[in-house]
Amino acid sequence: MSAERLRAGVDIGGTFTDLLVVDEQTGACWVGKTLTTPGDPSLAVREGLHDVLAQARLPAEALSTVIHGTTLVTNALLERKGDRTALVTTKGFRDAVEIAREHRYDMYDIFLDLPRPLAPRHLRFEVDERLLADGTVYRPVNPEAVRALAGRLRAAGVEAVAICFLHAYQNPAPERLVRDLLAEQLPGVRFSISSEVAGEIREYERTSTTLANVYVQRIMERYLDRIQGELVQLGSRATLLIMLLSGGIATVETARRLPVRLVESGPAAGALAAAHAGRLIGRPNLLSFDMGGTTAKACLIEHGRPFVTAEFEVDRVYRFKKGSGLPIRAPSIEMIEIGAGGGSIARVDQFGLVKVGPDSAGAQPGPACYGRGGDRPTVTDADLLLGYLDPAFFLGGRMLLDRGAAERAIDSHVGWPLGLSTVEAAWAIHQLVNENMAAAARMHAVERGKDVRAFPLFAFGGAGPVHAYRVAQILGLREIICPFAAGVGSTVGFLAAPLAFDFVRSHYGVLDRLDWAAVDALYAEMEAEGRRLLAAAGVPRDQITVERTADMRLFGQAHQIAVPIPNVPLSPSLYETTLAAFEGEYTKLYKRTCPGVAVEALTWRTTVSGPRPEFVLRPREARGKGDKP
Repeated sequence: MSAERLRAGVDIGGTFTDLLVVDEQTGACWVGKTLTTPGDPSLAVREGLHDVLAQARLPAEALSTVIHGTTLVTNALLERKGDRTALVTTKGFRDAVEIAREHRYDMYDIFLDLPRPLAPRHLRFEVDERLLADGTVYRPVNPEAVRALAGRLRAAGVEAVAICFLHAYQNPAPERLVRDLLAEQLPGVRFSISSEVAGEIREYERTSTTLANVYVQRIMERYLDRIQGELVQLGSRATLLIMLLSGGIATVETARRLPVRLVESGPAAGALAAAHAGRLIGRPNLLSFDMGGTTAKACLIEHGRPFVTAEFEVDRVYRFKKGSGLPIRAPSIEMIEIGAGGGSIARVDQFGLVKVGPDSAGAQPGPACYGRGGDRPTVTDADLLLGYLDPAFFLGGRMLLDRGAAERAIDSHVGWPLGLSTVEAAWAIHQLVNENMAAAARMHAVERGKDVRAFPLFAFGGAGPVHAYRVAQILGLREIICPFAAGVGSTVGFLAAPLAFDFVRSHYGVLDRLDWAAVDALYAEMEAEGRRLLAAAGVPRDQITVERTADMRLFGQAHQIAVPIPNVPLSPSLYETTLAAFEGEYTKLYKRTCPGVAVEALTWRTTVSGPRPEFVLRPREARGKGDKP
């Protein structure tokens, strides 16, 4: 075997860390699975890679690339374990990030809880500057006032600063000036400016995204250093690449600068894995169903590609209520959390009803049947008692499951309180999860204007195939697809993803009066930057592809849709073509359009990608820790 011909995908989940190693020349592959180490997830990465390579008799030096996805950013935001972060914004807009939107996610709840900003009010500071909507400087930055502000930030013990000025997406110069002035006075403090993190219209979303980015930046830098250090200790010189939530992969440098784009990168890889498998088997339209240890997620795959959205939420006050979380404005694969995972804990609420989640047993102590000290009933415990899991062959026989512990947990917390037998209580847990997931998946499809019954169910993740039949039955689906190594399915997505960069610029205009030359210049600027980054990563120029979209809406509407834009020089002659494209996308979603109503364009997006790896897995051995060669 020649040197550096292996690629590895590594996905850290709440319970298990999944691995897939592929020989690029032959397609031979080996899978691995090890318990996640919550205190330092990089330890599980090294242990898992070492185990798979050793059992397959493959040297670490043969690794050319390791592609990684992590929940570290998500967890830091959920647990509020990031840096002490301040917001510096335009005078008069200190509280905009807390006022948020006029829209209430539950208009009838007078005690509505709203997500807490990452920068509390006493750490939000104002600068007396102002840009007009077109980017013209109305009131310039006073450098002396900024230097005085540095003293206040230092006295407050600030570790990270987000800078977000009104209309900065049109003119980033004031934000850059303030960042440079503050950085001179505050060595060691991390800075993010909104024009670089989320350079587009909508102040609240842009501010929230910038705060989230700098809040987790130091954590991500340290984590990436540890991962690279573990690879060195393993004896590998492999290039480390990171999965983005948009479905592309990026260099470590990009991940350090824009860690907010790593949120939910593991589930994003799962959707890519489903799309990859669908293309190989002639099923370009799929419903991806990924059920792991903590959550279950669904994603519609159409024409071989998952749906992509421009915004998502983290840290929701109410788990399944859109609008109750912190908005993150970044391109992302559109997934929906549809239910609990295998480690989600079941209980009986005050009304005598069975509830499952959102709390999870995680990797430590794990479900009761793991025999690691857990005593609360989980979905995995119920699945074991119903016969869906073989207690002697869990993880290929490497982990024996304790049926007695599962019975005791379910009896004491669900069975006895409700007067149910052990099997009846287990069935109640199992079927409740199935019903909830089916209902959420159906709603996800309806919101996209699709009939879920037209999509085969592609099930993967540690618990996906176990629940796939009942979920498909409830939805009325006719076909279920379970791939090879479904338990580590997301890792296939890492290896199937292209190296890619996403760019965005806002430039408002009514379509029939649009300044096409200005938009063309924006696209040229974004494409040039993307090509430069890909060239630096070693992608040949003739293998780079460029895709364009624009956010458009009917005149006066509050929300917009994504419309494809041709990759050609833009001019007024494209008006009719672009209008037809908008009407086509609008009709797909709403089954009608409104002829005669003007169309507005707000934001222009570009994705610059390298070639998409094409490979077919040829399994040789599926071994893990404890197996003999």
